Amino acid sequence: MKTAILVPCYNEATTIAKVVSDFRRELPEAIVYVYDNNSTDGSGRLAAEAGAEVRKVTQQGKGFVVRRMFREIEADAYVMVDGDDTYPAEEVRKLLEPVLAGTADMVNGDRLSSTYMNENKRPGHGFGNLLVRRLIRVLWRREVKDVMTGYRAFSRYFVKTCPVLSNGFELETEMTIHTLDKRLSLVEVPIEYRDRPADSESKLNTVSDGIKVICTIVRQFKLYRPVAFYNSLAAIFASTGVVLAVPVFRTYFETGLVPRFPTLFVAGFLLLTAIILVVAGQILSGQKHRFDQLFEILRT
Repeated sequence: MKTAILVPCYNEATTIAKVVSDFRRELPEAIVYVYDNNSTDGSGRLAAEAGAEVRKVTQQGKGFVVRRMFREIEADAYVMVDGDDTYPAEEVRKLLEPVLAGTADMVNGDRLSSTYMNENKRPGHGFGNLLVRRLIRVLWRREVKDVMTGYRAFSRYFVKTCPVLSNGFELETEMTIHTLDKRLSLVEVPIEYRDRPADSESKLNTVSDGIKVICTIVRQFKLYRPVAFYNSLAAIFASTGVVLAVPVFRTYFETGLVPRFPTLFVAGFLLLTAIILVVAGQILSGQKHRFDQLFEILRT
């Protein structure tokens, strides 16, 4: 059974050689692929010297890299890991086991149940992870312990059917939501986590990338659960319209006059918009149901 280790890499000269060597030691039967995303510090050369097969991606962004990886690499099982040496190679067989046993389409290396809170030196990341987890739980009614982990194992089926549309770090959220929506098997395995070396710099911006992740969740909620999304908007418009309309109708029933026509018009517009949103949600839900049917047919 062929296994591929996929390592997205952008300016990781401090750690990339160690990451490649560690995974080659722990999983000698696997091929380590390093996708160099315009590194300027010689990361690609160091990875090749350590024994990896290096390929270049000129479009900047982790999403572009993963899209190329999933399209190009043929294997029976896949492991994707960041090139910053924060995820120990010693845990790789533990992640691969559910995939090789056929019991998981995606395995998350769960940092948050282990050493992440102690090792991570950026408190904003901890808050962001907690917020994303809670949003997933509320919107998809599923508890996922670590949505943003950079250490995962995949089945071939997942890799060849997962649409990677994001271009940046929000792709981890996108992959997790795809797994939940398509009812694929998701397993989470607690792993050790260690902070970056002192001379290694994170590429993740807590605020801007955090906003992108939140926007991705909202966008995926709209696409994957259109009835819930549009009905929520409809409820806001309808309740606002009712609040505006009640005083107008009260005055009308008491006096027989409608002194505030603009308010009445606005209320009517809001209520009409709510009806349109409900109808739109139903139409899009029917389209999504058809896409889900096609997905299941292709799955067989």
